[in-house]
Amino acid sequence: MADVEIRKIGKVGQITLNRPKALNALTYKMIDAIEKALSDWKKDESVQAVVVDAEGPRAFCSGGDISDLYRQGQLENFEFGQKFWADEYRLNALIDGYPKPYVVFMQGFTMGGGVGISCHGSHRIVGETSRIAMPECGIGLVPDVGGSFLLTQKSISLGSYLGMTCSHMDASDAIFAGFADYFIPEDKWEIVKLKLIETGNPNVIEGIRENLPSSSLSKKIGMIEEVFSENTPRAIINRMVQYPELEGALARLGKASPLSVTVTLNMLRIPAISHSVKNALEIEYRFTARAQEFTDFQEGIRAMVVDKDRNPIWRHSSFDTVTEEEVSALLKPLASELELKL
Repeated sequence: MADVEIRKIGKVGQITLNRPKALNALTYKMIDAIEKALSDWKKDESVQAVVVDAEGPRAFCSGGDISDLYRQGQLENFEFGQKFWADEYRLNALIDGYPKPYVVFMQGFTMGGGVGISCHGSHRIVGETSRIAMPECGIGLVPDVGGSFLLTQKSISLGSYLGMTCSHMDASDAIFAGFADYFIPEDKWEIVKLKLIETGNPNVIEGIRENLPSSSLSKKIGMIEEVFSENTPRAIINRMVQYPELEGALARLGKASPLSVTVTLNMLRIPAISHSVKNALEIEYRFTARAQEFTDFQEGIRAMVVDKDRNPIWRHSSFDTVTEEEVSALLKPLASELELKL
């Protein structure tokens, strides 16, 4: 079976991620195949909408398959990673500006690269098991795939909280934060897909969607705004310790890469990030194009994915030793030949 199944059925083009044992992590070939299909369907009048889903109950997509990136990084073949991210970001931009309805069903984990192929869509459906996150700081990266744009849309402080602490959102949190649009019980998803296939019209969602109670994020938003309006990770931590409700988030923050956390806080405050997905991708790429050579990314993958000892030795043992010069160097514009072309 192919890692991604792509077909036209009824009035839709359907893309189904098909690596359930790998939590549907995206490979380079999957990214390439999805981009080709979407490009072809833009001008195919028989395709009135796109439906994106995934096999298996545990995850829509847990992120990018970064094992090849790690191996090439160990060989100092940094161009491999730069091309991977550039091509992935081009797909994210295509989805963001897609001219036809793009309906995605996000069960289980949707993280990192999975957010990039789902949360820029026009109709984003979550269910009871949905858990959405941008956990990149935990592997020495920063929120990318246009996720920095999404993180800033409700508020920059809320986005800083979600990105810096690698916090998960359930269905109601995801809708509140702007990562999803509709809650539909998962036992009704096949009904919705059949109606979409029959009609090609996403308005069928309106008759089946359900409302949710207030999210936990909405109840904490005042506290989050207060704490994460501080200008440095250390100042934020000093405020977090005052709130028992933030104990879990504080623990996650303490395990993340100090360099990645500090860059994330500064990156999300760049005004252009919140203006468009395209802007966000271009700024994110300044970091990711440099990530394997100059940041904690390789060590994060070693500790979390390769050796799985979950004991990364970050470049900085404390937030206090990350310098403004380091952060600026990772976010400054790239040389013209390396700039992201979208």
